[in-house]
Amino acid sequence: MTRAGFVAVIGAPNAGKSTLTNRLVGAKVSIVTQKVQTTRFPVRGVAIEGEAQIVLVDTPGIFQPRRRLDRAMVRAAWGGAEEADAIVHLVDAAAQLGDSGADRRAREDVDAIALGLKRHGKAAILALNKVDAVKREALLEVSKGLFETGVYTDVFMISAKTGSGLADLKRTLAARMPEAPWLYPEDQTADLPARLMAAEITREKLYLRLHEELPYAAAVETTAFEDRKDGSLRLEQTIYVQRESQRPIVLGKAGQTLKWIGSKAREELAELLGHPVHLFLHVEVDEHWAERRERYAALGLDFDA
Repeated sequence: MTRAGFVAVIGAPNAGKSTLTNRLVGAKVSIVTQKVQTTRFPVRGVAIEGEAQIVLVDTPGIFQPRRRLDRAMVRAAWGGAEEADAIVHLVDAAAQLGDSGADRRAREDVDAIALGLKRHGKAAILALNKVDAVKREALLEVSKGLFETGVYTDVFMISAKTGSGLADLKRTLAARMPEAPWLYPEDQTADLPARLMAAEITREKLYLRLHEELPYAAAVETTAFEDRKDGSLRLEQTIYVQRESQRPIVLGKAGQTLKWIGSKAREELAELLGHPVHLFLHVEVDEHWAERRERYAALGLDFDA
């Protein structure tokens, strides 16, 4: 008897959703950076627990949207929750107790998600993340306050970074999956087109190197993906920025920053794809990239959200 189903991982920006998804899958399926709202579209990772196949949907962070891209991301996150067999609401426990402006915004986002779950008539599993940074008494107080909202069936204390507490969470998710044939081959860990995964890896390196200097509005598109006769892959990608002044930031002095981004992306892509990779990066200025319908379609986002 096998089980298979979908689990939506929802939460405020920077709660650790991508780290949790990667940990449960046991492989990298979502990019992780210091920048908030890194995940822009739902990413599916496939985890196995006994006879159960758990398809984890790493969703964009849910927050108060201001721009078109924000609205599309939030709608995608709630769409993932609507269609899932189970929902994990991941909460940064440390942010529930902090005094910074970011912590206060995170608490507002958490409260809004709880209200949204209640409004949608959805029950969720509450997973308090980064518990190693919080004293036990304070953690229990946070857990009690959130559980009293009435939208959670279980509470788990976890650390997505270290893996603490994840075994119990994974077993619970497996038990919640409906009886069904597996949806993916046993050795498949992600459901993401290679072109899109390649662009995401490069975007991760871009943010890792320039997360303080470069504004949120930057994008990467794979414009060519070619299998070569020698077994290698030739990829061309375009990095889009919104201002001419941002172009030299990405290039760096004598092109050294772009070279670093390309080198790190190429190394990881070769490992992920199992072939040598020749990667060619270009930087273009497109101040309206976040308003182009075709870009949203490529990511599976609703342009009219």
